[in-house]
Amino acid sequence: MAPARRKLLDAALSLIREQGYSATTIDALCARAGVAKGSFFHHFPDKPALAVAAAEHWSKITGELFACAPYHAAADPLDRLLGYIAFRRALIADEIAVFTCLVGTLAQEIYQTHPAIRDACQASIVGHAATLEADIAATMQLYVVSPDFTPRGLALHTQAVLQGAFILAKAAGEPAVAIESVDHLRRYVELLFRNKEAA
Repeated sequence: MAPARRKLLDAALSLIREQGYSATTIDALCARAGVAKGSFFHHFPDKPALAVAAAEHWSKITGELFACAPYHAAADPLDRLLGYIAFRRALIADEIAVFTCLVGTLAQEIYQTHPAIRDACQASIVGHAATLEADIAATMQLYVVSPDFTPRGLALHTQAVLQGAFILAKAAGEPAVAIESVDHLRRYVELLFRNKEAA
């Protein structure tokens, strides 16, 4: 990837999480990235195209972060699932813009006005949720859970809770409510499986 393109995408990740898509101007993106405005238009025809690319960039860098996370080493799939939730909790920081989700932020703002950005956000969120499905399926089998829910459904529910937690943190102006929501998610998952006998 060209250095200027990477700088613009990284600038988009930070600026959109700080102030939203509409408030993020091309001039501000160029200033944050330290590149000339002509460089922006060399790499992107307009701001929506940058946002689509930023959603894809977000998926790539967060995918790499989670793929290398330590919870994958646990032998029990439930421990891996709970480890994922603990890892998400550990990522919550004092500064809200640092831990909130780019694609969640974008989707809330543009879902009616920019279908291409919305689709890129959906692909990112659903793609991330899909990485949990194998561990959820293995946990359901190991702990002999009645199949009244699907791995996909529970995986998407984890993302709904996390995105909702980020919204609550933004509304409150502080991260404590997000931490509490993630703790509730952990308790919910434990209740689904911990009271079951392993096969």
